Amino acid sequence: MTRKIIHIDMDAFFASVEQRDFPELRGKPIAVGFDGERGVVSTASYEARRYGVHSAQSMMMAKRLCPQLMVVSPHFERYHEVSNQIHEVFHEYTDVVEPLSLDEAFLDVTVNKQGLELAVQIAREIKEKIKTQTGLTSSAGVSYNKFLAKIASDWRKPDGLCVIHPDSALDFIARLPIEKFWGVGPKTAERMHHMGIFTGAQLREVSLSHLVDMFGKAGPVYYSFARGIDEREVVVEHERKSVGCEQTFLEDISLKSKLLIELYHMVLELEERIAHAQFEGKTLTLKVKYHDFTQITRSTTVHRPLKTKAEILPLAKRLLSQVDYDAERRIRLLGLSVSKSNSSDDEFIPRWEEGWLPFEDY
Repeated sequence: MTRKIIHIDMDAFFASVEQRDFPELRGKPIAVGFDGERGVVSTASYEARRYGVHSAQSMMMAKRLCPQLMVVSPHFERYHEVSNQIHEVFHEYTDVVEPLSLDEAFLDVTVNKQGLELAVQIAREIKEKIKTQTGLTSSAGVSYNKFLAKIASDWRKPDGLCVIHPDSALDFIARLPIEKFWGVGPKTAERMHHMGIFTGAQLREVSLSHLVDMFGKAGPVYYSFARGIDEREVVVEHERKSVGCEQTFLEDISLKSKLLIELYHMVLELEERIAHAQFEGKTLTLKVKYHDFTQITRSTTVHRPLKTKAEILPLAKRLLSQVDYDAERRIRLLGLSVSKSNSSDDEFIPRWEEGWLPFEDY
């Protein structure tokens, strides 16, 4: 039986919730995030995106691109409430739901509670119910695997519905710009361009061995995706691999005493998060981002789970002592996490990247 996978992605979720709840924001370019020199855009409304404003962009850059930008502080409790409403809609059709974040999820509807044959009908009903119950729009992608369903949901945003049928998948992938592939970020795309790879068709011409030579663990992933192959299941529960926190400083720091104070507070926060998640991990990783945005990590692994300040703080201080910094190389951000294993041991898990409706009968 051919699998039927739906990917649902809310349109500019945080910004859309704010515009729904505050009429004065409707139709205006807004960005959700901290309005400060170190602020970062969490979500931008579609009105703001027309000016080039996007998620993960510095708020200062966003305001330069769009001088009339309205910056809104996030209301995470409200976003969680709306997310719960959306997931209740999902579970009317299937319990095989894999959340990726508050605003997107995969659904396996191969067998569904409503006994509906067409996945596109389910996707359409879900979009309509979300709109009716929350006042928000969503985009849906339908296909036979997660890779293609995710691409399809991005294809006609906002408020889109796109199906990639098995019979047309290879033709669709052949024309797909390499930047739209899952796991291909700007740097990987640039490397592929240097190899003469600009589309899925050109990626398909590259041998598996050459892709492994060039991209390591990601090579087999790209090789399979170019052929429309993605065997990953929709996973209802993920095993948590790490717990962490990080802090971007209002001013770059070069004094050891200030860094130790920040590290101490971070260890307290990490201890609280570990206890809340009931997490057990033996590897401590320190992340350092410098003023020029270059980044390094330092890790250490011990023989017992790291849970308390008394266990974590000495190790964190030792890792910080392995980091070079001074007045010319100031530190912008510190991050601290406890994980089950070294990141180098983890399998390649690419990020979702921004990414025709050939058939309606799937």
